Parts: sequence; structure tokens; C-alpha cells
Amino acid sequence: MNDQANPFEVNRALWNARTKHHTGSKFYDVEGFLAGKNSLSGKELELLGDVMGQKLLHLQCHFGQDTLSLARMGAQVTGLDLSDVAIAEAGKLAARMGLNANFVTANVLDFQAALEGRFDIVFTSYGVLGWLPELGGWARNIARYLKPGGKLVLVEFHPAVWMFDNEFKEVAWSYFNRQRIVETEQSTYADNTAQINLESHTWNHSLAETFTALLGAGLRIEHFEEMDGSPHNCFANTVQGADGLYRIAGMQGKLPMVFSAVATRNR
Repeated sequence: MNDQANPFEVNRALWNARTKHHTGSKFYDVEGFLAGKNSLSGKELELLGDVMGQKLLHLQCHFGQDTLSLARMGAQVTGLDLSDVAIAEAGKLAARMGLNANFVTANVLDFQAALEGRFDIVFTSYGVLGWLPELGGWARNIARYLKPGGKLVLVEFHPAVWMFDNEFKEVAWSYFNRQRIVETEQSTYADNTAQINLESHTWNHSLAETFTALLGAGLRIEHFEEMDGSPHNCFANTVQGADGLYRIAGMQGKLPMVFSAVATRNR
């Protein structure tokens, strides 16, 4: 494992490889999506509200399903992601659907001047913050992309989840951002038969670190919620509850799985 490598190039290679497996996976169900399935879960839809006519920036958009779900709901969308393979697939998917959408290949920490002050909503969700070594630049960029009065909608896996090993048998990592976590990914959450065998470089971010970054960027926290279930079955040893959400077996009701936040830029 190479802790000194450029983490963004390492992770770009990983996500490029993952994308090739994800587009045909049951997890992402592209055919169902093309037939009309909305890829967003209830919490995102609740917090986003009516997006008709809204200018929306989706950060770390992967290959564009959520971005294009929002386009189908009437938003004017731009998706941004580090993976050039994912962005290429997003463009193909938009073309297949006949939707207007802009996609940008970029590191979310690198400010994109062409996007400044353009958006009513910035949206990002599920497995996004852990790929960033620090959150100050992330939050400042979001504040600059928003119009006055615009809002950030963030729905993310809870940092407590990332303390555990992959099997949720023991606490393996600190809750706090005290080290770069270098691991070798043998497969992917969307296809456990995929042969990938590439490194990932990630960081844990406490809730305090996340909210301090947003407040430091001048954003106002309007909503915060912690939930004990995930709409996505992407962890080991899960059980599905009557509400349709997934929880870790033996930890049901004990472990926070997801948190959500809305933050606004002052008018």
C-alpha cells in the first residue's frame, strides 16, 4: 500500500474501474432507471422539495443517475465528478434519455470559476465526504456556487459507520479525522463479484468537522437529522426493516447509519 501516492489519482483509478462494473449492476438497475424509476430516496426528495425550474449542481455525481432523476423532475442540472469514466457514462445516459444536462470532470476541492453564483441548490449524497482529506475547501466552494438564498442539501452515511471494519465486527478506525485510511478494494459495494484489486484513500470526518466547515464558509444550518437506517444495501451483514431501510444485523436501532443537513447562503 502506498500512503504517499496522490490520493485523488488513486481514487480516480478506483472509481473509473468501479464505474465499468456499476453501469451493468443490479444495484444501479440502469434498465429500471431508463424505464422511469427515480434513483433518489425519500429523504433526499423531502429535503430537495420542488425542483422544477431550479438550477441544481450535483457534486460527486458518479455516472449521473441522481442528476438525471432531478432533470426528469424539471431541474436544470449540472453534475460534477472526479472520475472521467463516470462522467462519460453520465453523458451517454443523458443522451439515451433525451435529457439536457451538463457534466463536468473535476475534483470537488478545485474551485470551478464558471459555476460561481449560478445555483439555487447544491446537492450531494451517500459516500461523498470520506474521499476528501479536508472539508474547508469543499464547504467554501459550495458557498461560492450558490446564489444568495440558495441551499445545500447533504444526505450522507453517518461517520460512526466508517469506524467499523468491513464486516462490522470491530471498531477499526477513529471517529475523528486523524489519518489517511489506505485499503485495497477487492470488489465494489454494487457488485461483490467484481475483480478490482485497487487502493482507496479515504478519511473519516466527524459531524463536528462537517458542520464547522459549513459554518466557517458562511452557511446557515437549517436542518440536521440522524437516522438509524440506510435506503441503500451497500454494507455487509445487513437486515431490511419493515420500513424498507437497511441496518447492521445485531445493531438495529443502536447504530446511526445516515445523517442529513440543509444549509443556506444568506441573501
